[in-house]
Amino acid sequence: MSKKAANDLQDLQHFGEYGGVNPSISDSSTYTFLSAKTMFDTFEGNTEGCYLYSRHSTPSNLYLGEALAALEGTEAANVTASGMGAITAVILQLCNAGDHIVSSRTIYGGTYAFMKNFLKKFNIETSFVDITDMDAVAKAITPKTKMIYCESVSNPLLEVADISALAKISHKNEIPLVVDNTFSPLTIRPASLGATIVIHSLTKFINGTSDCVAGVVCGTTDFCLGLKDVNNGAGMLLGSTLDSQRGASILKNMRTLHIRIQKHSENALFLAEKFEADGLKVIYPGLSSHPGHLKMKDQMIPQYGFGGLISLDVGSLENANALMELMQDNKLGYLAVSLGFYKTLFSAPGSSTSSEIPEEEQKEMGLGDGLIRFSIGLDNDIQRTYEQMKQCMEQLEILGSKTLISQ
Repeated sequence: MSKKAANDLQDLQHFGEYGGVNPSISDSSTYTFLSAKTMFDTFEGNTEGCYLYSRHSTPSNLYLGEALAALEGTEAANVTASGMGAITAVILQLCNAGDHIVSSRTIYGGTYAFMKNFLKKFNIETSFVDITDMDAVAKAITPKTKMIYCESVSNPLLEVADISALAKISHKNEIPLVVDNTFSPLTIRPASLGATIVIHSLTKFINGTSDCVAGVVCGTTDFCLGLKDVNNGAGMLLGSTLDSQRGASILKNMRTLHIRIQKHSENALFLAEKFEADGLKVIYPGLSSHPGHLKMKDQMIPQYGFGGLISLDVGSLENANALMELMQDNKLGYLAVSLGFYKTLFSAPGSSTSSEIPEEEQKEMGLGDGLIRFSIGLDNDIQRTYEQMKQCMEQLEILGSKTLISQ
């Protein structure tokens, strides 16, 4: 199990048009046919190996989809032009007017806003619950519920979902469990734990170079084909199509994913342990103090570690902003949203990636003003990084403040 995903990716082999070790990129928006009958059959989805129009599919995107299905251990995968393109397509494919969703309350702000605000237009309601409370999840399900939605490791509070337990609830109620696995590729394999559909923002760790926006839906062959149906497929009709050039680029970057994830996790664990020992309030699943630590250990693949995300609470938004600006000035990383870059990225999620969540709800879920989310980079000398970060905190008198001592 521990090596299967990486081995499946390693075993994929596609030759370019002229024997290249990288598959050729199909740089066309439309495709020609020698027979009108073949065009008709292709439009109806009955002709394998033929292409009609790039919004339907392209060779480059199908190669990438094959790799992502291998990564997650699903039958198939559809790539999209963004993570939100994947999320919205899945939700609108599964839900109709009058339906209901049970979702984790700690999710990416864009997903939260789509569920809470946008879906009202279609009379689709969402109940946001503590996803770690199985009783709360079960009680929230109604006859109109069409899906349970969560993140393997939540954004930005790093709550760990018990995917196996959630899958049992979803199967009992005959509804799909949809899991956003953006924070933990390779580390957690939701489909093997019972998830029905797995989503990623490819923008983050899977691509790893912060130069594109993309997403993917991993699931059964039937579901992925349904998303691409020309008559009623949400993926097809919403038009979130990934450019072939970007698809080819992401596929190349996936070949180093196993190495990068190991290093991100190694560096994050080192810093988390150091800063917790210094008295900072640290949120990281690799720490025994984390409420989801044992659950993470139970469902993770150990060789890839606990992930590259750390959240630190430095007491106030003023402290957070000053620290991020100082760290950027000292070349420790970038004050920027997103994650999975070779360099550390940091942001205050309450005023950025989770700003769509109302302030009172942020407080209720424990998302304080002083929280900084760090996507730890691939630093070669992480001890040096720690010492420089600590100097920034000492300069701003953040370390040692009574408000920061872990409870």
